[in-house]
Amino acid sequence: MKNIFDKEVCNDFINRINKLSSDSEGLWGKMNVSQMLAHCNVSYEMVYDNIHPKPNALIKFILKSFVKNKVIDEKPYVRNNGTAPQFIIKDDRNFDIEKDRLIAYISKTQELGENEFNGKESLSFGKLSSGEWNNMFSKHLEHHLSQFGV
Repeated sequence: MKNIFDKEVCNDFINRINKLSSDSEGLWGKMNVSQMLAHCNVSYEMVYDNIHPKPNALIKFILKSFVKNKVIDEKPYVRNNGTAPQFIIKDDRNFDIEKDRLIAYISKTQELGENEFNGKESLSFGKLSSGEWNNMFSKHLEHHLSQFGV
C-alpha cells in the first residue's frame, strides 16, 4: 500500500489529480469527476471538519464489525461497490473547488504525519493505527483515481 504520509507518494497522488479535467470520464461507476472529488473529500472532512454526524452506537458497532476491515485492509476495492450514505454525492459540484480541497487535504495529512494519526479516533471505526489510516486514505484515492484513468 502506498504511504500517504510520504511526500513523494502525496506528490504522485496530487500529480494524478492534476491530470483530471472537468470533462474527465469515469471508466466505471455513476459519479462524474466533480462528484468523485467531492466523494473523496468526505473521508478528510470526517477527520478535519466537524460537519458529519457521529453514527449512533448501533451503527458504529455494525461499521466496526462488518465494514472496518474492508476499508482498512490492503485489498483494493472492487468496482461498483456500494458506499455509505454520507459518501454519496448526487448534486453537481464545482470541479476546481473540489480538486483544490482534495489536494489541500492530502497535503495537510502528509504534513501532519504518521504520529498525528497513530491512535486517532475515526468517526466510524474508533481508534485506528497510522497504518490503518494510511490504508483507508491511500486505497480510496487509488480506487477513484484509477476509476478516472489517472
